[in-house]
Amino acid sequence: MRVDVLAVVVVTVAIAAPASGQAPPQPGPEHQILAMSAGTWDATVEMAVPGAPPISSKGVQVDTVGCGGLCLVTEFKTELMPGMMFEGHGLTAWDAAKKKYVGSWTDSMSSGIALSEATWDPATKTLTAWMEGPDMTGKITKTKSVEEHADADHRTMTMYMPGPDGKDLQGMKVSYTRRK
Repeated sequence: MRVDVLAVVVVTVAIAAPASGQAPPQPGPEHQILAMSAGTWDATVEMAVPGAPPISSKGVQVDTVGCGGLCLVTEFKTELMPGMMFEGHGLTAWDAAKKKYVGSWTDSMSSGIALSEATWDPATKTLTAWMEGPDMTGKITKTKSVEEHADADHRTMTMYMPGPDGKDLQGMKVSYTRRK
């Protein structure tokens, strides 16, 4: 979108919202789930490699609350192995119509943007997401991730991919510790 077109859209929305009597959305309890992740996190990454030992690396994730408290912006970086950097960027928001968390993800090992939908289980403090998007080859893949929040400073994200038999196969596990 060109900048001049974007400016017209922003001005139109700014004028139309008060005239229609509708106030912009405000953060609610669902957004507090996103805000729990805000901060800088040290990450230990374990990636499964078929027929070989897992690859382990250290990384950093920075999660920032954006859009007036309505979304979470994620920046992730690690060196998977010497000379092989990995960088990923995500955006997550609460979709009130779907009653789910929705997101997008792109990284240096995929050829496009993956889209996700997730649900929060307050009893287990677990966010379970299903994501669909292109892999390194451009093939559309579906994955599942389970993010468990042990406490305010520790969480674990485990990603599963469909195995040859169609059952979930763990592909990656990231353990996070909040920087103080």
